[in-house]
Amino acid sequence: MSLWRPQFDAALTVLAEVSDAVAAQGFPRPVLVGGAAAELYSGSAIATGDFDLVAIRQDVVEAALQARGFVKPSGPGLLTRGWVHPDLALGFEIVADTLMDGHADRDRIRLFAVNSGEKLAVIPIEDLIADRVAQYHSGTASEMLEQARLLSRLAEHLDEDYLERRIREETGGDHGRTILETR
Repeated sequence: MSLWRPQFDAALTVLAEVSDAVAAQGFPRPVLVGGAAAELYSGSAIATGDFDLVAIRQDVVEAALQARGFVKPSGPGLLTRGWVHPDLALGFEIVADTLMDGHADRDRIRLFAVNSGEKLAVIPIEDLIADRVAQYHSGTASEMLEQARLLSRLAEHLDEDYLERRIREETGGDHGRTILETR
């Protein structure tokens, strides 16, 4: 039985198929980031409505999405940079070509295997937590601090030194791991 809600689980399976197709062509797998990565790591305690990806070759990833039935909505009122699968009701968007503006350690990217054996690449949890703290720190997303705290509590193996460094980098030195402690 899956840890995640069924719709999210199905989307992970399709993303893993896309990821394997990209890797089979000799390109790096797209990396799952953002809310969908938070949902994956939290077992759906944090829910998302879209999948954000970092992909070095956007064209290759988009071709793999199209080959699996994804469409790019268009027309009045449907401005989107992303792709939607008619059965999943979740959007997929390539948001960058470099993970965390090059600050993340790519050797820490985690590979998750789905039920069918395909694999998908996911941002390291420490970088995801640091990103959530940075969003909170920016003053535009106060709820992100609670997400960061939840992710840090749920994580099985955090590299505390790496996490400290990444939070400090993402917040210009204003915060470290102690911000994750519940007051």
